[in-house]
Amino acid sequence: MSAAPRITAMLAEHAEQVLSVYQAGLDTGNASFETTAPPWPQWDQAHLPEHRFVALDSGGEVLGWIAAMPVSSRCVYAGVLEHSVYVHPDRHGTGVGRALLDTYIAATEAAGVWTLQSGIFPENTASLALHQRVGFREVGRRERIGQHLGAWRDVVSIERRSTRTGL
Repeated sequence: MSAAPRITAMLAEHAEQVLSVYQAGLDTGNASFETTAPPWPQWDQAHLPEHRFVALDSGGEVLGWIAAMPVSSRCVYAGVLEHSVYVHPDRHGTGVGRALLDTYIAATEAAGVWTLQSGIFPENTASLALHQRVGFREVGRRERIGQHLGAWRDVVSIERRSTRTGL
């Protein structure tokens, strides 16, 4: 069994490996409507620097990552974030995703974030189950919301409310 990953803040030095893990997830066809990872400057600009983490093995290799984006620029949504979590295919089912989500949840709770949300393809049952185990609940299903690789896809909307704010 592999040692538990070390979770740390994502740095620019992780960029190449983060995008590689992202592309591996996209290549499954069940991770995102995106099909190609963007260049690092574009990815970096879209994600909040204070809520991004990587899971590293003992040699410093990126096993997975999690990052947040604001849901809206409107001030009333300042405490609502959307996140993505990706794990290297060789590390699926080894606790990397759980470690990343646990760290992310603790950090966002400490920062006063009251709602975490994400959209997941219903075929990505492992991600849905993982999120449920850490307190996310399904809030709806958007049917045929977009086309991906020539097919209409549904998205399951999930959220987790802060336990600190009593929501």
